[in-house]
Amino acid sequence: MRFGLVLFTSDRGITPAAAAAAGDRLGFASFYVPEHTHIPVRREAAHPQTGDASLPDDRYARTLDPWVSLSTAAAVTSTIRLGTAVAIPVEHDPITLAKSIASLDHLSGGRVNFGVGYGWNTDELADHGVPAGRRRTMLREYLEAMRSLWASEEAEYHGEFVNFGASWAWPKPVQGSAIPTLVGAAGTDKNFAWICRSADGWITTPGERDIESRVSTLQRMWTEAGRDGKPQIVVLDFKPDEVKLDRWRELGVTEVVYGMPDKSEDEVLAYLERLAGRLLTRL
Repeated sequence: MRFGLVLFTSDRGITPAAAAAAGDRLGFASFYVPEHTHIPVRREAAHPQTGDASLPDDRYARTLDPWVSLSTAAAVTSTIRLGTAVAIPVEHDPITLAKSIASLDHLSGGRVNFGVGYGWNTDELADHGVPAGRRRTMLREYLEAMRSLWASEEAEYHGEFVNFGASWAWPKPVQGSAIPTLVGAAGTDKNFAWICRSADGWITTPGERDIESRVSTLQRMWTEAGRDGKPQIVVLDFKPDEVKLDRWRELGVTEVVYGMPDKSEDEVLAYLERLAGRLLTRL
């Protein structure tokens, strides 16, 4: 079981490059950033944590572009994996997004994790032309089309939302068509069935409950779906607890990820030093 970091990026505080460089130096395995292109002021969509249109953090409206952020991080790191927790692919053109991700994987030496979400903010999705009630189908097609571009010398895809004929697209990712794709979503059977069909693993939501039983359920459904090996499982945690971490390790959790405080760079770096002291001595 590995330990990683997630930075809720914004236009204040520590930069993604500085945070990732510190994580790389301290020995953390991964560095994740989120995505929101914008937040409509008037919304009907309820936030999963607040249960209404209010936001728990003003950084939702201030997030940096994830692929620009991770590119700056790639330039100052050498081993830490670089990912999204989570990106919202359906808010982009899938051909250009596939190019951005493949380019980052190429330039970073194969260090990309692709965390994706369906998108809770349906008002945000609507501004990008995502039809109500079709976000899951649209995401599935996007991922299939992107994998074709990553894997095939002459890629093509024909679906409801993505359609292109035989095409050349380089660079190919260093990881080939197997860039790990993880879905950040609530731990429901419906979401797990989607993951077993279309992804490589699960990222828990920040408020996920009963993680142990949900991990076991996903692993069972994975096997029943005929998938080889085991799903990757990334748990978003808040405070390290040795007993809990040992149990998660036994269950087959792949990675546990910790957020950073919304404070100055010096304060964040001091926090990371303390966190590394608690976690990385266990490896």
